[in-house]
Amino acid sequence: MPAAKVDRLLAALFPRRCILCDQPAGILNCCPGCRRDLPWITSPCSRCGDVLPVDYRGSVCGRCSAVTPAINRIISALVYEYPVDQLIAMAKFQARTDSANVLGELLADYLRARLDCGDLALPDLILPVPLHRRRTAQRGFNQAAEIARPLASALQVPLCLDGCRRVRDTSEQTRLDAAARLKNTRNAFRASEEMAAKHIVVVDDVITTGSTVQSMVVALRDAGAREIQIWTVARTVSRT
Repeated sequence: MPAAKVDRLLAALFPRRCILCDQPAGILNCCPGCRRDLPWITSPCSRCGDVLPVDYRGSVCGRCSAVTPAINRIISALVYEYPVDQLIAMAKFQARTDSANVLGELLADYLRARLDCGDLALPDLILPVPLHRRRTAQRGFNQAAEIARPLASALQVPLCLDGCRRVRDTSEQTRLDAAARLKNTRNAFRASEEMAAKHIVVVDDVITTGSTVQSMVVALRDAGAREIQIWTVARTVSRT
């Protein structure tokens, strides 16, 4: 029996509840009404993914027009605000796999629309941002990997969990400013030679200053990756 039919059958027998409103949600973990009300990014910069003003003319923000970003492309589905920030906190600090699954589903929905309109090509591999082994032991959970699982499954792209390692146990970034974050993550990653000549997508929960993914991109480029994109569930929005 096809997987889609199995999902519909299971949903009929064991209906899921929406993680946000606790109403029936069908085969997903977030109901259609709550999904519609989320702060989706509908007018992103085609390079860095930042939100463009409604009346903005062009597809590239002023910063990217002035300086070409080192990363090929950043795509984020949602603005990092309520209730998205709560879902991410649940996944990150409470090891809530249901929340991580929802985030992966939401990102997959957003990306499928981009794929359908020809705005995006599938990568060779999906690579979640890794935690250092000490942080993994403390948390017992890597939210980026758990978000990437349903995403990779939905898009039918191989998920790679060992293509890049975090070799330095960096400090928690939450309270650091942009300069401190960049210093904190410098030389934090080492990528496998198997990444050479591949189109890689790095998946994370949220992008703020981008220091973590920039450090990871350096490691992937050193390993010979052909193209690197960043896909995140959410992003903070520049107000300038």
